[in-house]
Amino acid sequence: MKVEKPQNDPALLVLSTTADEESARKLSSALVEEGLAACVTRVAAASVYRWEGKVESGPECLLLIKTLASNWERLVERLKQLHAYETPELISFEAAKVESAYFSWLLSSCRSSS
Repeated sequence: MKVEKPQNDPALLVLSTTADEESARKLSSALVEEGLAACVTRVAAASVYRWEGKVESGPECLLLIKTLASNWERLVERLKQLHAYETPELISFEAAKVESAYFSWLLSSCRSSS
């Protein structure tokens, strides 16, 4: 199995959360349909966080967004437009290594602005 570290347009794993599955479904569908993500995995989660000086907790849906570095700015802009949260979670990790066939699929699935 060939594994590569993409140099020109690295793969990103972006984390975000939504309040519920329905919001997550709509948001993830829009990102994939618009070519900003190749895939979005939705995972039921429970979060504990500080908001406006108080510790809060509740159910959320964790989004694992697979995309390219060249899509980052447009992805952030679009996610903020679609998201119900005032301050949505947007954390990105650059992939150190990606299996070559998966990376080829990722490249063909994301429409890059470059």
